[in-house]
Amino acid sequence: MTLETEVQSLRQVPMFREVDPARLKLLAFTSERVHFADGQRFFDRGDAADAAYLILEGEAAVTLDGQQGPIRLALLGANALVGEMGILADQPRSATVTAVVATTALRIDRRVFLELLSQFPQIAIAVMRELAHRLEMTNQQLAQTRTG
Repeated sequence: MTLETEVQSLRQVPMFREVDPARLKLLAFTSERVHFADGQRFFDRGDAADAAYLILEGEAAVTLDGQQGPIRLALLGANALVGEMGILADQPRSATVTAVVATTALRIDRRVFLELLSQFPQIAIAVMRELAHRLEMTNQQLAQTRTG
């Protein structure tokens, strides 16, 4: 895939729409396109948070191990960012992420991801909004579990 194609893919992602194309080219150049087979893990809970992943195609499940097996917290598709929480919290991975179909993602190194957030406040705000949305969804799930 050419650099220009990568930039076009990134332009489709809402949080990158306002970013200058030259910066997107740099992001595409410094990131790695990775492919995951159905059932292949991006990472496991407890792993070092060394990168964030932007899903370009496919789907990935976010799970935690429960007493009766894995508990699915979320199913993420195209344009979703995953793995950013560990980077932002400077903590190991808090969940396991597994491809549920063949999935293509852009692997953004920790250092590049943090630099991107510091240089582009609109991306940092988009990431914060996504994290707030996920927290709200988790709160709703917890409330349903307690009342159900």
